Amino acid sequence: MTTTTTLLLRVLGVLCGGFGLAAPAAAQSDFAIRPFGMATIEQFAATTSFDAVLGTVSNGAVTKSGARQPFFGGGAEIILPRNIYVDLTGSWFQKDGQRAFISSGQTFQLGIPLSVKLTAFEVTGGYRFKLTRYERIVPYVGAGFGVYMYKETSSDPADAVDTSHAGGLLVGGVEFRVHQWVGLSVDAQWTRVPGILGTAGVSKDANENDLGGVAGRVRVIVGK
Repeated sequence: MTTTTTLLLRVLGVLCGGFGLAAPAAAQSDFAIRPFGMATIEQFAATTSFDAVLGTVSNGAVTKSGARQPFFGGGAEIILPRNIYVDLTGSWFQKDGQRAFISSGQTFQLGIPLSVKLTAFEVTGGYRFKLTRYERIVPYVGAGFGVYMYKETSSDPADAVDTSHAGGLLVGGVEFRVHQWVGLSVDAQWTRVPGILGTAGVSKDANENDLGGVAGRVRVIVGK
């Protein structure tokens, strides 16, 4: 188990212990645990690298982007007193592409099959704004961190990549209460994950070392 994964598990343990103490503290109506499902479209910061590996390339030029990809996942949102919330989220993305290299600003794919997988576990804490005149609309902002596990597999085991690294995130959005027990949220999340890309291969050629990016997320939340 990596150091970053161990750190995340310890933080989750502390948070869960804190929630266990907070819940009996008065059976408060402003304490709740709400599960959610999530769909995300992320624009990776390493645009050139993901375009080269996962995009469509013709005559050295990218004709279809590979840097904009869907993630799917879910998690739980813990609502605390004083409009504080904590999100625990897991999501993943996987796609097949091919190995590539960059020369003189042009991208060339090698025809060697490649599978890319990214799994993210994130913890976010933030504030929910109560709008007196619009009770069904709840803006929110937050910040947090995550552990990001990145894998590349291909026909040559020597080229395989299996690593993880911690990163930071910022998020802001709006939740719409569509039913007493159902909410729909739309937000934007920015992540920065240094330390995985940029050491070898096409990401080194492109001088890109950030596995993060900007994502648009839609969540369906169950609970008040």
